[in-house]
Amino acid sequence: MKLFRSFKERVKNYVYDTSVSIKDRTFVIFSMLMLLALLAAVPCGLIMHEPISATLSTLAGFILFSLYVIYAFLNDRIEQAKDVISVVVVFIFLPVMFFTNGGAYGGAPVWLLLGTIYISLILEGKRKKIMLFLNSAIIIACWIIGYFNPRFVSEYSRGGNYFDSIAAMIIVGSIIYSLITFQLSLFKKDEHINNLKRLFEQTSTALVNAIDAKDEYTHGHSSRVAEYSRKIAEMYGKSPVECDEIYYIALLHDVGKIGISEKIINKDGKLTDDEYEEIKKHPVFGAQILRVITEYPDLYIGARFHHERYDGKGYPEGLKGEDIPEVARIISVADAYDAMTSKRSYRDTIPQQLVREEIVKGAGTQFDPKFAKIMQHLIDNDTEYDLKEKIGIAELRGKNEISSETCLDEISEGILVGPDPKIKTICFKYEPKNRKKGSSFGQIVLFDSLDGRHHSTPRMKNKLNYFEYAVIRFDGQFECYGARKIESKEEKRENTGGAAGNDAGIPYEIEAVRVKDHMLIKIGDPERVVTLTIALPDSSRYSYIGLTGENCHLYDVSISTSENTVPGDYIPRIAEEISYIKGPEGDLPNIQIDGYRRASTKGVLLKDGMEISFHTMSLPTARLVWHTAYVDIFYSPDRMPEGEGYMEYAFIRLDGENWEAEELADNKTIVNRNDDFEGWDTWKEANKKGFDCTVHFSVEGNKIITTTQNQGISLRNVTTILVEPPELYVSLTGDQCAITNIRIKS
Repeated sequence: MKLFRSFKERVKNYVYDTSVSIKDRTFVIFSMLMLLALLAAVPCGLIMHEPISATLSTLAGFILFSLYVIYAFLNDRIEQAKDVISVVVVFIFLPVMFFTNGGAYGGAPVWLLLGTIYISLILEGKRKKIMLFLNSAIIIACWIIGYFNPRFVSEYSRGGNYFDSIAAMIIVGSIIYSLITFQLSLFKKDEHINNLKRLFEQTSTALVNAIDAKDEYTHGHSSRVAEYSRKIAEMYGKSPVECDEIYYIALLHDVGKIGISEKIINKDGKLTDDEYEEIKKHPVFGAQILRVITEYPDLYIGARFHHERYDGKGYPEGLKGEDIPEVARIISVADAYDAMTSKRSYRDTIPQQLVREEIVKGAGTQFDPKFAKIMQHLIDNDTEYDLKEKIGIAELRGKNEISSETCLDEISEGILVGPDPKIKTICFKYEPKNRKKGSSFGQIVLFDSLDGRHHSTPRMKNKLNYFEYAVIRFDGQFECYGARKIESKEEKRENTGGAAGNDAGIPYEIEAVRVKDHMLIKIGDPERVVTLTIALPDSSRYSYIGLTGENCHLYDVSISTSENTVPGDYIPRIAEEISYIKGPEGDLPNIQIDGYRRASTKGVLLKDGMEISFHTMSLPTARLVWHTAYVDIFYSPDRMPEGEGYMEYAFIRLDGENWEAEELADNKTIVNRNDDFEGWDTWKEANKKGFDCTVHFSVEGNKIITTTQNQGISLRNVTTILVEPPELYVSLTGDQCAITNIRIKS
């Protein structure tokens, strides 16, 4: 009895769980109603004097159906059960009910409704369409067979005895009534829960805004940390419900700062020891505030433990490793990432590549290694640098205007163009800042730097890899610096309204797009359009536009990006493509990878004993350890990495770092630095010069062992397959490197 009550409570919790698909919940209710219907059919059969075999069959169906539904529910096999039961209902249950309940003369037509009801409520997509078609076909077939072969139909319901028809209508009507009542109840409960959820969201957001308002330099910090924490949780394989919980725990992780003096929070420069001790109290304050929210008992965990360190050197309790709650270990990485990529009173934002290096250094000491690795993967995939503090309107430091006395006196934040070939449109109005001064013009600076900002001092240029391509005036005049070549042409416009008068700004529109190592920039005002084609020195560097000028005021600035990409031949080529893959070709075409995974070889079927040898060389722009070749073990129907249906099993870099999707495979990597390993600087230099590499694969049951040696590094990766694919393929890719002379040996 206790077991039954426990199961009943579990079912009740399941059907009212808003995080569960409404179709899954309806399936459970429908199944329970069908069980009751089968059970009710047993005494009805006895009253009708059915053959004992028919009654026993109904009873056996009830028992088998009950056992299967309970098994599917307890083992989370709902999706599988929906398909199995739809087939049973359409191909077995309905035909049996038709021919054992008097066919068209008995209760069968009413029972046939159940198939349509079940399919409509439970299935979706192609499965629903297919099963509705099959259901119709089965019903038609039963009627035709029953009409032309009445001997196949039981006749006990004929001759005025319609008890089975009445019973069928009562049972099926009860099922339909119960389903409709359940759905209405569910909608009301879901609406109530959603209203409470919205209230909680709004209250949390208001509280977070109050906290962020205390610190002018951390506005939006809590929201960003919450979003990054959710992304980490998703990639770790957490359920949608768990991800939502982690989001709200992270959203309120700094709530304790409400009890810290604004004077300390907003202090410029280094804190005194006493002030630092005061700051360290905010996790305790936060836990005290959130513990009173009993409906969300875990809400306090993020606030209490997000400053604990994996090596035990954190605060307030000095917890170590797995003793730190998992959600706090997730928040710790997200919090540190946002702190580094956001502006502070004592420094500007840190470039994302440098932040990645800090995350790598902190893995195993400050951070849980597995969550640090996920953060690294998020950074690698963030080619548009979306994971950062959004500074005001577009990229203009919280303003939508620029005023410049002299050239480069004030310059906007860099506006990224590319690497995706999408058109960036910048609209604004232009007017002289001081009309009494003679010269006035606007211009753009085309550059690259790690932080996406213009730099003028040698120290900052060197530190942030600043590289300037050109300076271009709005009238088309330009100075070429790092670009290989620039061509300019001007087209007059039919000026319908004339240039703007002295009291109004001149509207300008800049369109910019990049395709590999070429850029196209169009600068238009009411009278003309200047088109510049720019050959960049390579395809690897980024390209930013900075707005500036002399004695000019640019205002009402808006920036947008097209949704669609332009074709590969959109920009006319004015210089030959820079290629580092002109060497010999092997069994696969050579590939040049200008950025993280921007190119890959087609997948090669993985076999036991297979070897792939190749020559790899990092590009001239490469400067980091991970600017090297990678090995991708995957499955996709078209054999292309990241194609439709792509499933990644292992992703291994030649420096020993790997990435794996834990729901598909378990990866264990052993990296040994041999006696001839001379350090990472030497290793990077060897990559610059290029070297030959061989990767060996062996298959042992469900394990794939990948081994290679290069430049004093011995690497062994064991991939244990958890989800068996139809086949596995191997592809080569990388970041800022060229891979040539690829040979496959089976």
